[in-house]
Amino acid sequence: MNCASTDIENAVASLRREATSLAGGLGDLAQRASVYHHLYEHSGANHCFPLLAAHGALWASGYFRSGMRVGSILSWAHAAGGNQRRRQELMERLTKFANDFRDINRRVCVETYFIYHLSGADSLLPAAERLIPSDLLSQMAGCHAARRAGRTLSDHARRSLFEAFFLWEQATIVGPTVEKAFAEFDWPIIKAMASRPRISFAYLPRSSPLVFANFSDTAERIEKGLRAFDLAASTGWEKVDRDLRSYGILPSDFSVNPRQHFATLLGSLGPYGALESSS
Repeated sequence: MNCASTDIENAVASLRREATSLAGGLGDLAQRASVYHHLYEHSGANHCFPLLAAHGALWASGYFRSGMRVGSILSWAHAAGGNQRRRQELMERLTKFANDFRDINRRVCVETYFIYHLSGADSLLPAAERLIPSDLLSQMAGCHAARRAGRTLSDHARRSLFEAFFLWEQATIVGPTVEKAFAEFDWPIIKAMASRPRISFAYLPRSSPLVFANFSDTAERIEKGLRAFDLAASTGWEKVDRDLRSYGILPSDFSVNPRQHFATLLGSLGPYGALESSS
């Protein structure tokens, strides 16, 4: 491996460490939302997947809390019969199930950050061509070209980018992990409830939540994801951005200055050789 190749590989490894650190731990959903928002803002509001993913992270934070409460209540039926061990086993299963989904959110955040900055760094183009599928890389290149030119993509172009990225993350991360999580989870009543979530992102009209018949079905997740984009586009991206504050989870300094909030978060991680200047 020559010197230039070594430099590229070192930069790629540094970027992935940075992405992994920014994504935080399993429960750091609000932190991931701020990372997602940074990507949306940095893109000049052209890369909309991260903004909707931020809504997903913040909505999921409340959904996980509610799910654990329901599980705890239902498990007491076993404890009332004196079977404390059975209750503990059920709650351990539920915790693992919830953590499987938190891990999906964490991994998607890592890859969203990594792909965005990798595809935006001209010096890392050889690595980008090797690591990012050509159709997605082409879409990301268009996003970065628009950003550099100070140009806002049409909703048609933004939807095309959203769909390319959404299909990629469903195929590589979400789909296989969701299928495995449902297959391994053995608590029928909670499993049935988890299969039919009623997703109500803050920007969605109250009359138009995303109601699933079977969340483990990839085709339905894709259909609902594209509908989430279409509803966001019709709502208006500025409102979709503002409504991140509606969940009451993001820290106050995010609401005051999201860009400074992210800069502080990034600075707290230590020097990873960030690509902010080149991307």
